[in-house]
Amino acid sequence: MENFRRKSFWLETAGEFEPQPELKGDVKTDIAIIGGGFTGLSTAYHIKKIDPSIDVAIVENQICGYGASGRNAGFGMTLFGLTFSLTAIRFGKEKAVQAHHYMETAVDYLSEFITSNKIDCDYERPGFLRVATSKAYVKRIQHEINLMRSLGIEGIEWISQEQVRKEVNSPLYLGAWWELRCVLLNPAKLAWGIRKLNLDLGVKIFEYSPVNEVNRHKTHFTIKTNNGILTAEKILFATNAFSHLFPQLRRKQVPAFTYIVLTEPLGEEFFNEVGWKNRHGIEDARNLVHYYRLTKDNRLLMGGGDVSVGFGRKMNYDENERIFNELKDYVKKVFPVLKDVKFTHQWGGPVSVPIDMAPAIGKIGDDRAYYSLGCVGHGVSLTILNGKLLAELLLERKSELTEIFFVNRKTIPWPPEPIRFGISHLIRGYMRLEDKILDR
Repeated sequence: MENFRRKSFWLETAGEFEPQPELKGDVKTDIAIIGGGFTGLSTAYHIKKIDPSIDVAIVENQICGYGASGRNAGFGMTLFGLTFSLTAIRFGKEKAVQAHHYMETAVDYLSEFITSNKIDCDYERPGFLRVATSKAYVKRIQHEINLMRSLGIEGIEWISQEQVRKEVNSPLYLGAWWELRCVLLNPAKLAWGIRKLNLDLGVKIFEYSPVNEVNRHKTHFTIKTNNGILTAEKILFATNAFSHLFPQLRRKQVPAFTYIVLTEPLGEEFFNEVGWKNRHGIEDARNLVHYYRLTKDNRLLMGGGDVSVGFGRKMNYDENERIFNELKDYVKKVFPVLKDVKFTHQWGGPVSVPIDMAPAIGKIGDDRAYYSLGCVGHGVSLTILNGKLLAELLLERKSELTEIFFVNRKTIPWPPEPIRFGISHLIRGYMRLEDKILDR
C-alpha cells in the first residue's frame, strides 16, 4: 500500500498518510469526480464551499496526489500552454492576454488559498527567472517580453547577463526574464492538504478504486470500479494526462512523460559560488525546457530536457535512465561547482498535452458532464483556480471565470493510433532538433 512513496521525493517525504477505503457496493452522490489530483480535489473543495448541501464523491485509481500532482517540480507560475507567442498565434492576441491575466490570477489565488487554509506545503514565493543560455535564446526571450509589453502586460522584465549572474551565477547565463509571480512548494503536501480540507467538509474520497466504465443514463451516470458502482447526477473527468484511458476523451490529449533528478542537500561551497540567495524558480528558453529550483532542505531539483511519449493506453514510462543521466550531466554544466555532487532521487511522470498545447475545459454531451485537461506541465497554479471555475460550471453558476475562452473551446483531436504515435514523435523530434541548433 506504500508503493506510491517510490514515485517521487515529494511523496516519500510528505508525512503520514492513511488511505481512504476503496469504493464497495452501490453508492449514490450528487456530483462524482474521477481523479484525485489537484483538479479533482480543488473542484470538490469549491463545490462544498459554495453549497455545503451538495454531496460530492472523488474516485481515485491510486491515492490522491499519485499522478502529476505528486510528481511535478512544485512551480506555480503564469505560463499558459507552451509559450505566450504560440498562444497568440493559436487563439489571437486578445485571448493570449486574457490567458496570461487568468494565470496571474491563478498564482495569486494559489498563494491566498494556501495561506488562508494554513496548508503546510513548504510554500515560498521567490520569483521566477527564464534564463537565456545562448544568443538565440536571448532573442527568443526578448521577443516574448516585447510582444507582451506591446499588448499592455506588465510585471515581466529583461535583466542583463551581469544582473542575472549576481542573482544566480552560472557560466551559461546571458540574461533572463524576471517575474515576481512564482510560487514554489511541495506538491504532494499541497495535494494531501487539500484532501484533508475535503474530508473535513464531508467529501467522500474512494482511493484504490480504478474506474473501469462510465455510463450515461437519462437522469444519472454510473461509474463502475472493481468492487463498486457510484451513481451520480453529474460527473467531472478530472483526469488530465490519464484522460486518453476514457473513450469519451481518448483523442483530446496525449500523455508526455517528463523527468526529474534531485541532489543531496547542498553546502556552503555551492551557495558561496552560485549565490541563489533569493531562491528563484528557474527555467531556460528551450522547447523542451529544463526547470530547476531549490527544495526546503537545499537540494537542487533539475527536471525537463527530453520527454517520452507512449503508444496507445500504455502509461509505464516513469523511468528513463538515458534522460536521468542527461539531466545529471546538465546540472554539472549549469553549475560546474557541482561536478562531484551526489544524486539521491530520480523519477518521472506524465503531463497532459493537447495537440495545440493549451488547456481545455468542456462539456461531454451536455452540462451534466465536464472534463478538464491539457495543463502542459504548468498545472500547479492553473488547476487550483480551475477547480473554482469547474465548481461554478457544475453548479450552473455564471461568473467571470466561467466566461474564459478555453471553456468549451473546440479542441483539435489527435489522430488515432498508430498515426498519433508517429505524429507525436515527429513533433518531439522537431523540438529536439531545434533545441540542438539553438543551444549552440
